[in-house]
Amino acid sequence: MSRVRECIKIYVVNQYDDNPENNRSPSLTEKIMILSFTQDIAQKIYQKTPIAVKKFVRVLIPEEDQLKLFYWLQPGTFSKEKVNFGSFRRLAPMSPLYGLDRGLPIDRYYIERFLSDNISDIHGHLLEIGDNYYTRKFGGQRVIKCDVLHVTEGNPIATIIADLAKADNIPSNTFDCIICTQTLQFIFDYQAALRHLYRILKPGGVILLTTHGTSRIDPCWDEYWRFTAKSTSRIFQDIFLPTNVRIKAYGNVLASISFLQGLAAEELSNEELDYFDPNYETLITVRATKPLENGAKGT
Repeated sequence: MSRVRECIKIYVVNQYDDNPENNRSPSLTEKIMILSFTQDIAQKIYQKTPIAVKKFVRVLIPEEDQLKLFYWLQPGTFSKEKVNFGSFRRLAPMSPLYGLDRGLPIDRYYIERFLSDNISDIHGHLLEIGDNYYTRKFGGQRVIKCDVLHVTEGNPIATIIADLAKADNIPSNTFDCIICTQTLQFIFDYQAALRHLYRILKPGGVILLTTHGTSRIDPCWDEYWRFTAKSTSRIFQDIFLPTNVRIKAYGNVLASISFLQGLAAEELSNEELDYFDPNYETLITVRATKPLENGAKGT
């Protein structure tokens, strides 16, 4: 307790003492101790607060912050108790198939959330990479035509065979929407691929793209990259107009660990899946629009 008091004293001095000789920034360990101490006090107050008061306070807190506060107020968030690994004490994942054999893979849970949120973009002439699963699921009657691109021959539903990094055989200004899920990490020259994706979009067309933040290495395809929300934003803004690019990441530490272990989305609650921690990006999503006029960077 005396160490905690000293940490808090350092913080208070830094906030209110104008004498620079008395100022010393707390170390990371000291900051964690302060946070843990204040969290413990907040948890005790929260547990004794009447339900009616909690409901009233909830109205005052923005919806996007309520879940963060809820988790912060749960006992054990900064626990030092010994970890019970249980089924996770193993050197092989629970499933080597991303959780497909157990239910809906966690990354697909986020992909479908993203596509559902942008469902109005899925219309007209579509291009989807690999198959047409998401076009059929989210496009409905809004889709006039759907092409499927595959990098090698042998895919019976592919209508276009092309390497996205060398896709000169695809006409420019062709597609109203491109659905490109979990593909970018497999393309070594991803910048060339993005330039081609930009080129083959119609003016005003939209690309809906997802890529791994955290994932195992795919055993069937060569993987070259892992992206973050910041890196994805930079590379897209080099090709599309910055104002036409929207990046959103999904995930948290529990979702990332569960995805690496091959658990399915059904094995976590919606609250656990939907909570977002920017320090643990499980999936990165991009919605980028080609300008109506031919004046963007990618031309």
